[in-house]
Amino acid sequence: MQEEIKIRKPRADALRNRQRLLDIAKVVFAEHGLSASLEEIARSAGVGIGTLYRHFPTREILINEIYSEQGIRLHQAALKLSTNYPPREAIRRWLLVFIDTLKNKQIMAGVLSCRSNGGDAFCALSGEVLVTAFDTLLAHVLQEGSIVQDIRALDILCAIAGIASYGQESEWEESAKRLVDVVLSGASAA
Repeated sequence: MQEEIKIRKPRADALRNRQRLLDIAKVVFAEHGLSASLEEIARSAGVGIGTLYRHFPTREILINEIYSEQGIRLHQAALKLSTNYPPREAIRRWLLVFIDTLKNKQIMAGVLSCRSNGGDAFCALSGEVLVTAFDTLLAHVLQEGSIVQDIRALDILCAIAGIASYGQESEWEESAKRLVDVVLSGASAA
């Protein structure tokens, strides 16, 4: 007879530490780039480096977890917006959520970069979630007929991420929001 293996749920404090590490890592990576010190992340989260490595054995696993978390958040936003708003407004609102996510420029620009350049599999999968979420919204708006131009999700997302990556620190968000309006106006049915 085969013995059952029981997997124990993580303790509540371990889950809190893990989430705190992720939250702090986003901030530290945004400030210092993806090569930021893992020791600084652990120290800022109020845990030892061993705790960080217990949750995220490598830098890549930590970064990939952040990619995944952001991709899931944007995918969920696409689903919610597509059920609560007309297709064109859902796209506009989703792109604004995407812009808000780009405040952590280093992380999200990296997701799109590895998606378009065939980066590591997990990162590419996170980028794929982003593109799929936006493609779903685009399909609804094309079916509705309020947008008639052939728009590619990755093109728009990379254009917005480009503004975030290369725009002036204090003004890139407004530029990105203007780009959303320009794209939607230019693609609209007359």
